[in-house]
Amino acid sequence: MGKGEGFILPLLPRRDAVLFPHTVSQLVVMRPGSVKSAEAAWGGDRRIVIVSRTDLNARELKLENISKIGTEATIGRLLRMPDGTTNLWVQGQRRVRILELIKGEAGVAARVEPVQEKTEKNLASEALRRAVLTLFEKCVKLSPKLTEESYIAAINIDDIGWLADFIASSLELEMAQKQQILENLDPNSRLKQVSLYLAKELEVLELQGKISTTVKEELEKTQKDYYLREQMKAIQKELGEVDSVTRELNELKEKVGKAQMPELVEKKALDELQRLSNMPPASPEAPVIRTYIDWLVNLPWKQETVDNLDIKKAAKLLEENHYGLKKIKERILEYMAVRKLAKGKLRSPILCFVGPPGVGKTSLGRSIAQALGRKFVRISLGGIRDEAEIRGHRRTYVGALPGRILQTMRQAGTVNPVFMMDEIDKVGQDFRGDPSSALLEVLDPEQNHSFSDHYLEVAFNLSKVMFITTANFLEPVIPALLDRMEVIELAGYIEEEKLEIAKRFLAPKQLQEHGLEESGLRFTDGALMHIIRDYTREAGVRNLEREIGGICRKVAKIVAEDGAAPHVIAAKSLEKYMGPVKYYWGLAEEKDEIGVATGVARTEMGGDLINVEVTVMDGKGNLILTGQMGDVMQESAQAGLSYARSRAQELGIKPKTFEKKDLHIHVPAGAVPKDGPSAGITMATAMISALTRTPIRKDVAMTGEITLRGMVLPIGGLKEKVLAARRAGIKTFILPKKNEKDLGDVPKNARQDIEFVMVEHMDDVLKTALKSAEGAGIPKGA
Repeated sequence: MGKGEGFILPLLPRRDAVLFPHTVSQLVVMRPGSVKSAEAAWGGDRRIVIVSRTDLNARELKLENISKIGTEATIGRLLRMPDGTTNLWVQGQRRVRILELIKGEAGVAARVEPVQEKTEKNLASEALRRAVLTLFEKCVKLSPKLTEESYIAAINIDDIGWLADFIASSLELEMAQKQQILENLDPNSRLKQVSLYLAKELEVLELQGKISTTVKEELEKTQKDYYLREQMKAIQKELGEVDSVTRELNELKEKVGKAQMPELVEKKALDELQRLSNMPPASPEAPVIRTYIDWLVNLPWKQETVDNLDIKKAAKLLEENHYGLKKIKERILEYMAVRKLAKGKLRSPILCFVGPPGVGKTSLGRSIAQALGRKFVRISLGGIRDEAEIRGHRRTYVGALPGRILQTMRQAGTVNPVFMMDEIDKVGQDFRGDPSSALLEVLDPEQNHSFSDHYLEVAFNLSKVMFITTANFLEPVIPALLDRMEVIELAGYIEEEKLEIAKRFLAPKQLQEHGLEESGLRFTDGALMHIIRDYTREAGVRNLEREIGGICRKVAKIVAEDGAAPHVIAAKSLEKYMGPVKYYWGLAEEKDEIGVATGVARTEMGGDLINVEVTVMDGKGNLILTGQMGDVMQESAQAGLSYARSRAQELGIKPKTFEKKDLHIHVPAGAVPKDGPSAGITMATAMISALTRTPIRKDVAMTGEITLRGMVLPIGGLKEKVLAARRAGIKTFILPKKNEKDLGDVPKNARQDIEFVMVEHMDDVLKTALKSAEGAGIPKGA
């Protein structure tokens, strides 16, 4: 066969390899057709054509599915393997062009022709050869996969085309890149192409070497530090010395053992301690772990105070510290009695003290702790908007700490303190969460035995804590939280209670604080009552104490100036120290009036009288209401008017009166908002008095809600209202029949000074309140 016609050789198509001339390679043959071609070549002159496939997904081998340039190779060895594959050792000879595929029983053959390459040696090709060898030398020095022998072989190759093929076979190039080099038939161009790949490979190897050097240096430094540290430990151990880090670790381990933690918590602490011991002291995570372990060992896991269950001693202590508050004292003594009988099995209650400012909610918590012999701790929840204030932050945050619950428990140092949470009604919420919801677990006896803080991530037992919360109002507290607490209301103090508190606690305290306890100064009962009535208006005693302190300051100034201090502060001398009277309380009318009824109202400062005035004038039957009345109070006025109109004939009122007359109802102190249904019978009485021109008795006060049928319904705050009426000089007090049971809360001396009239219907009210019931047209016995 001539060169122009080509010649036929067995064909071995490859998916994963490109064979270059003058190079040796091992091939694994698996496909049956390829094995037949290899067997045919081995049985003949051992020549075979190696070519790469261009379409790897084609099922049938066609000329368009393989590269046009392949390599004629000689099979040096053929081994048939036990797994059915065949291993070939082949050496590339020269490039050939594929002209035609010939398929037969002995596999696939191809008609090929050799590719002629023209190599011209000149200065440019020699310079390119030397440049490529220099790059290849650098790559050999940096690459662990290229051997020194490959560089020696390269410098002994004079032909630049052969050199390009040799270096291309040595580099880790992609199959497409190798095939591109194989198909480049210009030796100079091929060598230039290889030089570009060499330059890129050298850049990668240099960067890889730099990274490896840096990592190695760091690793060597770490290993060196560890080795030196271990040596130091061994030397210190021999000398009997311990470094500060080791000493601290030993101390922490000793603290963990003494902390009496639950088993799971102790395991967690020991695991963290092990992490800390394996960590370099300069590691940024070391202080975080150290702080975490410190929190675990300093929490009171089992430290507990023994309860004082002496009921009589506790009752005496509560009585000495607080005057009044009978219901609360009884509740505390009941708890102590049951705890004594139950031998510690009783769950601690969750109490909620609700009342106006200054009535002693917080100080009562201190007294409870003192009576029980427990530690007292408190936090203020007012203004808290972040849930993390309760549950803490997770340790992933910088500067994370446990929440205020566990911070306060650490401060208490015992697992069973009296824990007071002030201002629970002033907790807010925003995008940082709802602290009220976070308190649900804390204040639930069914859940708080395993309270979980985000920082600690271990369960802490709060079931032995006696929680006491305080609030001024219950409305802002979420229902789910309110349901977990036993609400105890602290009403405002009455005047007699304030007087006793001032005598027993406030005046002696202020005299001591102002250095007047040895001066013999004392306050008369009349002076204290005058301060209570005319200089303060509050439910508690905070302002009362402030005013007494103001008098003590003025006396102290007199003593400091000339030493002649007064020995008694009497009522008549109060203006000298305190100035004019600040407040005026409602008083009973001086004479019987038409259209003026005396009612009573409960305020935050206790109770007070309100005078309802009604006047009748010509008009068109309108009802005019003034005096800052709320919606409920306005509706009560409408109900009273409707009752009067429905009973006009029995009351002796002409029906046309309601069409030709306007009624104006006014409640004085117009700048003060007023609301509620309890003034219903008062307004109805005043209207009927004005319409019938019948005077109302000046010594009668009344309270009660009215219906359209004239029924009188019960009201609230009876104790404060009765005391206000007594203070104003009222002799007869009209109240709903259903409120009779509430008279038990009224002090005995107040009940003795007033005649109480229980009513169920408006007719009973008029019979008592009007000066002449018969003159008003009211039937006898109504």
